[in-house]
Amino acid sequence: MKQDRRFDVIVFGASGYTGRLVAEYIEQRYGTSPLRWAMAGRSLEKLAAVRDEMGISPTVELVAVDADSSESVAAMVASTSVVITTVGPYQLYGNELVNQCALNGTDYVDLCGEPSWMYQKINEHTDAAKASGARIVFSCGFDSIPFDLGVYHMQQHAKAVTGSPIATIKGRVRAMNGSFSGGTVASLRATMASVAKDPSLVSVLTNPFSLSGGFQGPDQPRGDKPQYDEELKSWSAPFIMATINTKNVHRSNALLGHAYGEDFAYDEMLLTGDGDQGKAAAEFVANDNSFAENTLQPGEGPTKEEREAGSYDVLFAATTKDGNLLLTSVKGDKDPGYGSTSKMLAESAMCLLHNPDLGNGGVFTPAAIMADALIERLQKNAGLTFTIEA
Repeated sequence: MKQDRRFDVIVFGASGYTGRLVAEYIEQRYGTSPLRWAMAGRSLEKLAAVRDEMGISPTVELVAVDADSSESVAAMVASTSVVITTVGPYQLYGNELVNQCALNGTDYVDLCGEPSWMYQKINEHTDAAKASGARIVFSCGFDSIPFDLGVYHMQQHAKAVTGSPIATIKGRVRAMNGSFSGGTVASLRATMASVAKDPSLVSVLTNPFSLSGGFQGPDQPRGDKPQYDEELKSWSAPFIMATINTKNVHRSNALLGHAYGEDFAYDEMLLTGDGDQGKAAAEFVANDNSFAENTLQPGEGPTKEEREAGSYDVLFAATTKDGNLLLTSVKGDKDPGYGSTSKMLAESAMCLLHNPDLGNGGVFTPAAIMADALIERLQKNAGLTFTIEA
């Protein structure tokens, strides 16, 4: 942690739907620790109301920040070691914050699932972040921590069993109980709007290696149509988050010096079961447009009861050269998008704060910079489990 900074952590967007959950988690988990943290947003009045509503100590400071003002953002960034931001869509509200963090050597974590924006920020700010020592880490929520760290965990298992990484891994969502919020829907709309303005971004969205620093690996499984996974005895359907998760997994591989191999292949789908019923379910999911048609607005999302009742279970499967099936899994104890995401985001920030020697500055994925240290924190504090099943 940076000793000359006023705060260890600032939660930017703390009056928003996800931001208040992050603030609540930090208070509950670390409120009795010597952590110096603050809540930031546009309105001090709204921040104060959230602080009271969520039972957060009145000693937690409030910081007014205008996301469009470079001076305002720079002042916040210079006062803290780590910024947690939930202010999205990031392509609309996140540009100046990433810029100032990269310039000021301030660590940064977000929930971004916007690959075209991430592509632009990687190109724009990697050099500055390396020079200042800032560790910029995108996608520290359900997209893409369970998948990014899940593949890393499987590869560690494969190396222990076979002595080398595995060439092909399947990510398969076995269960996902939870709902989307308006912020997630708004990010999708913003991405589609940016592509409409700049058609060149289509190649970023469709290329699984677009975040891999110019590296182009082998052809990847498409995962866009129902298929039968013989080794798992189940039908699989397209998974809406695969577009961002697969890019982050391949970026992790590139940043880790191709620790998974230059011939690595990875896809993500949703398991729907065996037989005719499983096939019908896969076809239904493949034709479901409900997410794109969702009318939720930013600030809206599942109730506390829905978050508490939610969960997820992601399976990772790989077959060795000897024909043995390896299985690992990542499970979460709250709804994926918000109950679990808020904990993952906060723990990512805490991991950077307490591990200043991880990385030397740059733009990272969670697995490429935090890996085992973050897995340990998530299992200890955030209700995630990483399990070797076979």
